[in-house]
Amino acid sequence: MIKKKDNHPWVVTVDMGFGHQRATYPLSHISHEGVISANTYRGIPEDDRKIWETSRHMYEFISRLTRLPVVGQPLFDLYDKLQSMPEFYPKRDLSEPSLQLKEIMFLIQHKDWGKHLIDKLNKDPRPLITSFFAIAFMAEYFNYQGEIYCIICDADIARVWADYKAKDSRINYFAPCYRVVERLKLYGVKKERIFLTGFPLPEENLGGPELKALKHDLSHRLFNLDPHGRYFWRYGQTVVKHLGLKNLNAHADHPLTLTFAVGGAGAQKDIAAEFISSLKEKIKIKRMVVNLVAGTHPTVKKYFEDIVKDNGLEKFLNKGINILFSKTKNGYFKVFNKTMRKTDILWTKPSELSFYPALGIPIIMAPPIGSQEKFNRIWLKTIGAGISQDDPKFTSEWLFDWVDSGWLAQAAMRGFLEMPRLGTYNIEKIIAQKPKEMEEVRTVLQY
Repeated sequence: MIKKKDNHPWVVTVDMGFGHQRATYPLSHISHEGVISANTYRGIPEDDRKIWETSRHMYEFISRLTRLPVVGQPLFDLYDKLQSMPEFYPKRDLSEPSLQLKEIMFLIQHKDWGKHLIDKLNKDPRPLITSFFAIAFMAEYFNYQGEIYCIICDADIARVWADYKAKDSRINYFAPCYRVVERLKLYGVKKERIFLTGFPLPEENLGGPELKALKHDLSHRLFNLDPHGRYFWRYGQTVVKHLGLKNLNAHADHPLTLTFAVGGAGAQKDIAAEFISSLKEKIKIKRMVVNLVAGTHPTVKKYFEDIVKDNGLEKFLNKGINILFSKTKNGYFKVFNKTMRKTDILWTKPSELSFYPALGIPIIMAPPIGSQEKFNRIWLKTIGAGISQDDPKFTSEWLFDWVDSGWLAQAAMRGFLEMPRLGTYNIEKIIAQKPKEMEEVRTVLQY
């Protein structure tokens, strides 16, 4: 899509959990000089590095707070209240800056936080795409000469995502869903600055704008998720129409596969200990495959290895039970995306992975952490693409009940049909245009 050199954008993320980097990874093929991490790039000033480090440590500490006995949950609830979203209804002016936003702008205005990075990018001004709101604010405040775009990573957002004076801001937003579009308007962002693109999904899982890889993978996945044909009996023609199948007499190209992914801070890994104990007999008889995603955390990898050993599954390691781990974030994303192609069910908290049901992968939702994830859970349930986990101790019972009933096949199709899928390609279309042509592009975006 992008042909002219000048159109290749700077893509800037932040190394804080997985969410912000997962949003920019699919855009690496159009980025100029690769994806830049704002808190770890070469030459970052020490003062900036310390601010970012403080933010990252705070994020990881907060993510783990709920695991602390007695005081953990109350402390987390207090923090979450400070950054929570105001009620959406009744619709009203919500442009008043929040305390969190004021703190960020203080660091930018009085500590020159991010000035070095923006000055560096300004030596070659071109479109700037970021997945973290503070970087967009830095670019605007320090007079970045190119267009500024911000990717939203949740299905609803707090006030901190929109600039201090949102009505006068020149930041453009890539919204993953309609609720975010409407929320940004309440925060004062002009409608011409908001593009409903959908969340950027990995190109290797999409297979081009025609979604060849996605449709191929989903066609096989559905046969694992509906072994008795109960969903097909009711909605088979819908499947044929949207996936382009010639008939329904195909078969899956892999065993029933469940992938469990912990959060970027390694949260909720304990859930795996309970459900692996319940599923171990299914693994032994090759009824299913389980992937445990440790991400980039050696301690989580070791924890999963101990679970495998404790359940007598050592000889099934890398055969019926797999541990996904990489030393780098990019390496992790590459392995994770490849794993998703033969994953039938994704079990995770409702983080940025809430947008992955657009690939036709139903989500079993672990408990949410924070107000954003609570709304992501509501959004997934409303669409019908996500189901809250039952008791992990009895996974072998309820999981196979859900499979046998065709319920998870229905959730897979609901995610595929109802969620925007073409975010990566829509963003590329927008970046390829001149600013004056953006409104014309907006009218032809597909989801």
